[in-house]
Amino acid sequence: MSYGQGGSQNQWDPWTPQSEQPWSAKGDDGTPDWAALADQSENRSKRRKVLLIVGGALATAAIGTAVAMAVVNSGSDDDASGGPSALPPSASLPGSATAPSFEPTSAPPPLDPKEFISSAKKDTAPLSPETLFPGTQLTMGDTVYKKGATADTKNCATGARGTLPKLLTANKCTRLMRVSYVKDGVAVTAGVAVFDTAAEAAKFKGQTDTKSIISSLPGKGVKSFCDSAICRTTTNTLGRYAYFTTAGFTNGKDVTLKDNKVFSAGNDLAQFTFRQLLRRGEAQASAAAK
Repeated sequence: MSYGQGGSQNQWDPWTPQSEQPWSAKGDDGTPDWAALADQSENRSKRRKVLLIVGGALATAAIGTAVAMAVVNSGSDDDASGGPSALPPSASLPGSATAPSFEPTSAPPPLDPKEFISSAKKDTAPLSPETLFPGTQLTMGDTVYKKGATADTKNCATGARGTLPKLLTANKCTRLMRVSYVKDGVAVTAGVAVFDTAAEAAKFKGQTDTKSIISSLPGKGVKSFCDSAICRTTTNTLGRYAYFTTAGFTNGKDVTLKDNKVFSAGNDLAQFTFRQLLRRGEAQASAAAK
């Protein structure tokens, strides 16, 4: 058996297990050529570094490509704000057709009740002392007045005193209605004069004075009052109507500024008459609206 002389020698690779160690041709004494071995080891290390660098670059490129694809894919749906990032033109969106337009509409203004009681042409509802002053008594707050006699005439001057008859006639009064109420010795007569237009009623009102007095109306439990005594009177208008009150004592006593019961009774009847005339206009306005 010979050692190290005959046949081919296997290359020794320190990184490969069980590889043989080369012997130098000059080593007659069997000592390895350490310089050659070091050069071979250095060359192999350089090759490994190159392979590692190239492999790392390829891996990095692969990862970068994957990240880029992920970014592209995620950006195709929504942007960072949560809204669509790439919407198609509005014309191509389903259901984006222009909504039909309509002309602006508004409810008609409510009808004015005063308009219906300002002209005989529109004020056509039934009219009488009973429609304006219904029932047998009148309650205003805690006070209850008993209803007395009523009167209705087309000759307006016959139910007036002082300067009132002349003014009613001159301004074409077409009708005069009266009603009386009484409570605890205080009586009140309320009167309503009718004109064709509100303008005529307003003109009439401008001509009245402190002597323009509606005549008191006794009867049906109401004694005569204000025939010669001093009484409290009022005159007002609403639409084509003029309305009056004459209030005093049934015992013939003169009214003074301290007689609160008389003033209160006159105010109650004036307020009630105003409300009844206004309700008349409201009822006709409501019926016309329907």
